[in-house]
Amino acid sequence: MKRIFLLLIMITIAFSCKNENTQAEENKDIAEVQEISYSSFGNKIDDTEAISAKKMATRFESMSIGDSINTKMVAKVDEVCQAKGCWMKVNLENGEQVMVKFKDYGFFMPKDIAGKEVVLNGKAFVNEVPVDEQRHYAEDAGKSAEEIAKITEPKKTFSFVADGVLLKEE
Repeated sequence: MKRIFLLLIMITIAFSCKNENTQAEENKDIAEVQEISYSSFGNKIDDTEAISAKKMATRFESMSIGDSINTKMVAKVDEVCQAKGCWMKVNLENGEQVMVKFKDYGFFMPKDIAGKEVVLNGKAFVNEVPVDEQRHYAEDAGKSAEEIAKITEPKKTFSFVADGVLLKEE
């Protein structure tokens, strides 16, 4: 009887050690995930429940002009207003871009963040941008007079008004 009891104690100790190693590995993975740091602009937000740009592209495609949804998304910045950082365009990974403005012009983004990842929180919508507004954005982006003159028709665009942005630090 003593031998059986001793054997059970040894087996319990052996399995306990394995669980500690597994928990240590899980804690290490969690620590690696938490190492991502962001610069915050606008309202304080976090990156939980943010959808990918690819998933957001699918949502935009199913929307009509005038439709809007509250959402949080992760995307790469294609370009930023070079005058003040008052708007940016992010990539949807399907050849389309989203024009991002900031709620009530309450904050601006750094001008040198093209290619960096951001998390946007706010309202996504589909609208039609008039010619004069398109030309204004082209001018802000530093486009040539020839490129600006080629803008002659309103354009259906995917837009986003962000109330908070996280800029991934590298």
